[in-house]
Amino acid sequence: MTTLLISVFCIGYLFIVLEHATRVSKTVAALVTGVVIWALIFVFDLPVNDASDKDATLLRHIGKIAEIIFFLKGAMTIVELIDLHRGFAWINRLVATRSKIKLLWIVGLGSFVLSAILDNLTTTIVVIALLRKLLHLKEDRIWFASIVVIAANAGGAWSPIGDVTTTMLWIDQKVSATELLKLLFIPSLCCLVIPLLICTRFRIFKVPIQQHEKTAEAEDELLSSKLMFWAGLSALVFVPVFKTFTHLPPYMGMLLALAAVWLVSELIHPEEDFSEERRHLYSAQRALSRVDFSSLLFFIGILLAIAGLESQGILTDFAQNMDAVLPSKTLTGVLMGFASAIIDNVPLVAAAISMYQEPMDSSFWHLLAYACGTGGSMLIIGSAAGVAAMGMEEIKFTWYFRNISWIAGAGYLAGIAAFMLLQ
Repeated sequence: MTTLLISVFCIGYLFIVLEHATRVSKTVAALVTGVVIWALIFVFDLPVNDASDKDATLLRHIGKIAEIIFFLKGAMTIVELIDLHRGFAWINRLVATRSKIKLLWIVGLGSFVLSAILDNLTTTIVVIALLRKLLHLKEDRIWFASIVVIAANAGGAWSPIGDVTTTMLWIDQKVSATELLKLLFIPSLCCLVIPLLICTRFRIFKVPIQQHEKTAEAEDELLSSKLMFWAGLSALVFVPVFKTFTHLPPYMGMLLALAAVWLVSELIHPEEDFSEERRHLYSAQRALSRVDFSSLLFFIGILLAIAGLESQGILTDFAQNMDAVLPSKTLTGVLMGFASAIIDNVPLVAAAISMYQEPMDSSFWHLLAYACGTGGSMLIIGSAAGVAAMGMEEIKFTWYFRNISWIAGAGYLAGIAAFMLLQ
């Protein structure tokens, strides 16, 4: 039966990796894989690897998955509330410049910081949308969009709320927020700075930006834009602080943050001519309707599949075999970073959490957070941020591979070197 369970997982995983080729949503593949694995466990009455029965084991895993989903749901809703009030639109006025090199550093470092507060996917979408108002040539935008992917992934790696994988490690108490910041900020910054320095040598960034007349749309801003922007960001930053002082699970702090931002959205008037008829355009209900439920269902499916394999002791055996082949867990972590460029980093990290029993804030967990968070930048399909940029700017896989992959790889290895020096 072990072979059958592994086969089901591999087939499902293959459909996830080949989503664009098969045109089958990875959410469908993940949900089918997760449910089928648990169906086989129950139908064939397979024993689980702990003292509890199968129902209790499944319920325990569902509880852990629910913590992640509640956290992500709250964060996504806060971001949508900010966006409804056009809280991100006013930022483009702060980066007005004709120098591409200057804009490159502003966009890179800005995405790096913003990703740590929001998340890498949201940051990529927001910044590329802003770049469309600043850069009118597609050739310019695909270069900048690629840098945004690298910056957003690097920024998400050192924050407990910046990437799904770091959030998973934080919620599972594998890393603490303070140690994550202390140990991964410099490696993550190196992962971005090296690509930025390389790009400043390219001719395309030495040509001034073509100026265009500002449109009315570019100047459009609601009265509540800045207030919602800072309220939302403050609420997200508050979440790790709340956990530190109360020792409650992170999703509790996120739910409180959501309630606070929701209250602010109901008290303020987004327009001077605000009326009851227009209230629904800026309501939390509309923000909830814009949340990407497909991604949440994907996480549920893949985490259910990983939990099924864990309950059978398959992942523990695999970890022991890897330890016997590889000389150190450091090499394991580095290789997982390269693997995350091909394989989705969520199941990689979920599997690692189940496979290894390292103590909290072990260097392995921090290396894993960095490697799986930033390694996906080496291919355009290696991260959610990359896939979003690929869709928004129609970046071709081959173009990214030729022009950006080696730059992202150089940044990734520079961050690994910085991490090793800090150890």
